[in-house]
Amino acid sequence: MSMSTSMKFEEFSPTDYRYAVEELRGYLSDEAFLRYKARVEAAIAEVFSQRGLLNEALAREIQEAASKVSPEEVYEEEKLTKHDIRALVNVMKRKVSDDAKPFVHLCATSYDIVDTANALRYRDAVEEVIIPDMKALERVWLKLTRREKETLQIGRTHGQHAEPITFGFALAQYVNRWGTRILKMQEASDRLVGKLSGAVGAYNASSLILDDPEGFERDVLAVLGLQPAAISTQIVPPEPVCDLIHAVISSFSVLANFCDDMRHLQRSEIAEVRERVDAKQVGSSTMPHKRNPVGFEGVKSLWKRFMPQIVTVHLDQVSEHQRDLTNSASQRYIPELLVVFDHCVRRLTRISERLEVDRERMRANFELAADTIIAEPLYILLSYYGHPDAHEYVRKKTAQAYETGRSLKELIEADDAVRIYLDRFTSEQRKRVFEAEQYRGIAAEKAEKIADYWDKVLFKGGDKNKNINGSERMKR
Repeated sequence: MSMSTSMKFEEFSPTDYRYAVEELRGYLSDEAFLRYKARVEAAIAEVFSQRGLLNEALAREIQEAASKVSPEEVYEEEKLTKHDIRALVNVMKRKVSDDAKPFVHLCATSYDIVDTANALRYRDAVEEVIIPDMKALERVWLKLTRREKETLQIGRTHGQHAEPITFGFALAQYVNRWGTRILKMQEASDRLVGKLSGAVGAYNASSLILDDPEGFERDVLAVLGLQPAAISTQIVPPEPVCDLIHAVISSFSVLANFCDDMRHLQRSEIAEVRERVDAKQVGSSTMPHKRNPVGFEGVKSLWKRFMPQIVTVHLDQVSEHQRDLTNSASQRYIPELLVVFDHCVRRLTRISERLEVDRERMRANFELAADTIIAEPLYILLSYYGHPDAHEYVRKKTAQAYETGRSLKELIEADDAVRIYLDRFTSEQRKRVFEAEQYRGIAAEKAEKIADYWDKVLFKGGDKNKNINGSERMKR
């Protein structure tokens, strides 16, 4: 739990008082949103000045007004206008001379400002806070993967014991999935766009006074570090933001999957890992002995709350004609998703740093299945050396082992019918079949390879266009 030091118990949303990430307030709070909208207004004045249409001193007046506008005065004005952007414009106009007033918001429509400001703040929040936090978690998982790459663990499919792996190999799956999500987040952030094309996107207003309204749009957005949409209506095409939110939620799903795996490994009857608890932490109001995986469960619970938001984002792709207002309220909750996602990234980083691995318990659980898991390598080699129906033969012998309580190895070695095939096994193959812990494939090597790849790509300037096997990624 990470509660804000400035808690306000009268607030409605637990995002504010329980899950807030302080470093994101400068990008995603309502005050920050106002600052970003004012920056767009200031950029318009700056480009008017660059083009000689506005005196430089007057442009500075507008920029100064944009920097000093406060949420309180804009909200008071909005009570009168019932329009957020017109309220901002009115407040800015009160802070400049009569000569500067006509150029405040000139040629712009509301969503030139809103959509451009959203693109800016989402990009900055992702690049300045969220991706660094994602990388911090990846570093912890890389360290764990390398540390546990040789730690024997039974692999599980359908909740059942399957074949031997290593715990580092299991972790490497998440290192790889998380690495791809970091790249996807960066790509989606880079593709956010803005607009300054007017009320229906056809540059009607700006073409009245400018010979190249598209060039004017490019210049304004260049001041802000954005590219313009290729074409827009009153709003930017919704797909770039949709792609960003998909990247966030698919990343969130990786976290949820990791939490499920670690939570189940903490079950009393499995007990292979532990989420370290604080000295005074309480697991139950009535059972003093409880050590619950509350961190993992908390992240999974937040994923359940925010994962369905992707449906709303897809619904927001649909706007009638040049636009309607059915996305205006729903899109206000995008910042909340970003904040809670980053809260969960940070929380899992702390938990992963303190994750306790019980190697002895992992081996003990492995030993429960050590006899029957030889069935796969046995079947593979019997087939390889010519047995006509090896899978069915081993299946029947496995059933016999279950029924009689005898070991599968004992039953196989006592069966003269397969002696001709067993005698063809090399000593190394026999070892891998009948010494179950040796049958772990290249789990440790693969874990190291995955760790090295993502360490290089994310932290040492590796080629993001090369896939894990070293070949080129398929181009779009």
